[in-house]
Amino acid sequence: MLVRALRSSVTSRIASLRQPPAAARLARALWIIWAVVVWNVVFDQVIVRAGRDYLAAAGRASARHALRPNMDAYMRPAAQRGVWIATASGALILFTGLASVRAARRRTHDGPQVTSCA
Repeated sequence: MLVRALRSSVTSRIASLRQPPAAARLARALWIIWAVVVWNVVFDQVIVRAGRDYLAAAGRASARHALRPNMDAYMRPAAQRGVWIATASGALILFTGLASVRAARRRTHDGPQVTSCA
């Protein structure tokens, strides 16, 4: 009995998400989440790359018994570059996603209306 009620509840919730307004909200939310995740990954990759470059330069300086390079000289430009690259990547994904959701919603409103046979 409990399983049947739970299944009915889940089925009705999934059916409600298939309605155009709810589906559009869900699609927008997923595109926003995707853009945030991409922003984070791209920024992280730029910072990791700068850290590896610094470690390589520090290793070379240590092998030559020279002064260690300044970490700020590697990380500050990387942070600025990371913000720009990550923002451009996230914005491109966000724009593409939201524009496609809008286009899909417009197409469903302008298209032929399907009526039930029942």
